[in-house]
Amino acid sequence: MHNLKREISLQRASELRSRIDDYVSARKSIPSGLELQDAINERKEKILKILGGTNDDWKDYKWQFKNRIMNVSVLSKILDLSDEEAEEISKVGKKFRWAVSPYYASLIDPQNMFDPIRLMSIPTHLELEESGESDPMLEEFTNPAGSITRRYPDRLIINVTNVCAMYCRHCQRRRLIGQTDKAESKDTIEESIQYIRANAEIRDVLITGGDPLTLPDETLEWIIKEIRSIPHVDYIRIGTRIPVTMPQRITDDLCNMLKKYHPVYINTHFNHPMEITLESKEACEKLSNAGIPLGNQAVLLNGINNDRHTMKALNHELLKCRVKPYYIFHAKHVTGTTHFNTSVDDGIEIMEYLRGYTSGMAIPSYIINAPEGKGKTPILPQYMISRGKEYIVLRTWEGNIIKYPNSPTVDIKKLLKAPIRGM
Repeated sequence: MHNLKREISLQRASELRSRIDDYVSARKSIPSGLELQDAINERKEKILKILGGTNDDWKDYKWQFKNRIMNVSVLSKILDLSDEEAEEISKVGKKFRWAVSPYYASLIDPQNMFDPIRLMSIPTHLELEESGESDPMLEEFTNPAGSITRRYPDRLIINVTNVCAMYCRHCQRRRLIGQTDKAESKDTIEESIQYIRANAEIRDVLITGGDPLTLPDETLEWIIKEIRSIPHVDYIRIGTRIPVTMPQRITDDLCNMLKKYHPVYINTHFNHPMEITLESKEACEKLSNAGIPLGNQAVLLNGINNDRHTMKALNHELLKCRVKPYYIFHAKHVTGTTHFNTSVDDGIEIMEYLRGYTSGMAIPSYIINAPEGKGKTPILPQYMISRGKEYIVLRTWEGNIIKYPNSPTVDIKKLLKAPIRGM
């Protein structure tokens, strides 16, 4: 009997192994920053020479920020741009601002116009298409005070700046970016904080922008300290792409400041395994070591990660950096970004391929933000086929159809009061 059980177990193990053969094969062709670190280092040296910097400069986030690449003449020394591409970038830049940190530029394959990092950071002529809306979430109509966005009963957002280390080409708030750096005024932020004080149902505050980690430590601490002083706020969240685009900003001083105000949570925004490098991994580990739980909010982007193997690889790499895959957002229909939009089917296929094929830790929620600020709506493959009074019919992750009991809930108090049978 023991041998039979072992034979059945081995047969099942072989069957399970065959279910991920396609991923094991595909993973070899999906680059990650950790795996291509040597190439990244070579590009780093080239960029330092172009910008006249040193290795110590590279580690200094203030140097990284000051030397953001914002003009085509510098960019053309880093990437292989045709004259037509250079002209397109200049033309788009007059309408939609762009900037790339030297670090993030080092992740781009200079010869590959379809490089995912390049597509996320460097403008293309597709941005001049007029489709989409400037504010599909109607944030301007969910702004009760200051720089707040409020869509839900017990939580809200404070937008504190329009500044980023790199301006994502798929940005949902590009209408606020403009052409110049501008942090919200102290008066506006104070008005926002006063609104929170006056509304006791608010228990969760998300600080975002732009990118709040572009603010000086002192300014950021003032905001966090003021919010932390409000008794009914349970925890503070920070939304930032800095660990991805300028990881040098995650300093010991920053981490030591943040951990004074726990519970603090950070959601970051990795979209592709190439964004996970030694430097971004170190930044995430510093934050984790400061006791800050990290979640990732990826956006489903055409030509970048709308592939089941790529998204699975990303989630695995994130967990190795102690970042929990939290959301996959369906891309919004924002003006100049609709070439990144995918079908909902792409997202459902990815979710279908994750469940059962990898650990639950590596499975985020797939979310569509309902238009006009109507909130996050989870989208899942259909696993419950039908429901009756006594049972439901389920489809398992392998496609097996099973009946499962659907017994009515009985009041446990009545059960406890009932006489014990047989006594």
